[in-house]
Amino acid sequence: MRVEYINPFVEAAFNVLNEVLGGGVVRGDLYLKESSVKILGVAALVGLAGDVEGRVIFDMSPATALKVAGTMNGGEVFKTLDEMAKSTITELANMIAAQAVTKLHEQGFKFDLTPPALFTGDNMEIANTLKIEALIVPMELGANGKIEVNVVIRERIT
Repeated sequence: MRVEYINPFVEAAFNVLNEVLGGGVVRGDLYLKESSVKILGVAALVGLAGDVEGRVIFDMSPATALKVAGTMNGGEVFKTLDEMAKSTITELANMIAAQAVTKLHEQGFKFDLTPPALFTGDNMEIANTLKIEALIVPMELGANGKIEVNVVIRERIT
């Protein structure tokens, strides 16, 4: 994986999360994961296609999803992951991915995004079908929990 592909997603996640949550986001230490990913309970997945292929997952616990959705909706308290909360988390993924892709397009990379898909549940795994290591960057959100940015990108093999 080329760092030129990854950094815009990490930077966009940090910037957007700080903006929508009012600051306090701390980037954790990154690590690599080789196999499929067991999600924390709520995961928004954005696919990448074009000059590159891959996906970015914004992974969080249900409690974090509820807190983030509430903050993004003016302090509303969500007790369940209802349609509004799900839509808010999907929009968060959209905001981060759009900012990252805009930066990548400015650098000359050409690819498109799939709309975010939201996965929820206990003991779910998302397979890493590209067979390359995933880069995981935790974003600590203070009292709101954490979101793990999980990136797998490679140049398209033709």
